[in-house]
Amino acid sequence: MWLSKQMKPAGATADADLGVTTIAGERVGVITRGEVRDLPVYGPGGYLWTPDSGTAVLVIKGGPGGEEQCVAGARPAKAPVSLRPGEVYLYGPGGNSIYLRQDGSVEIQGGKVSISGELAVNGKPYQPCEC
Repeated sequence: MWLSKQMKPAGATADADLGVTTIAGERVGVITRGEVRDLPVYGPGGYLWTPDSGTAVLVIKGGPGGEEQCVAGARPAKAPVSLRPGEVYLYGPGGNSIYLRQDGSVEIQGGKVSISGELAVNGKPYQPCEC
């Protein structure tokens, strides 16, 4: 009885580690201090991302004993030299990027840019020139 009163459940912990993905996809394998598989991948709201194999990622550990883990993000690519506080730079494979600048301008780069739906330019429906 005395011993059972002295034993308390382990409190919740939170920890983070840098790892490298070994299995790509929505649920990944990651090597930190050892390999862990089938980890869920989380990102900011409205942003979907699946890391490729060999990507350096941030692994968040929580729960009693830190056994609950997830991948929370990746080491970023080198930001553009001109990136200012508050600006957003989204990038993907093959040099694709979207750059939201402080001055309100948007830069889109890609091998092919496809637009589905209605396109407005300066608030008016886009009408291609048939010159």
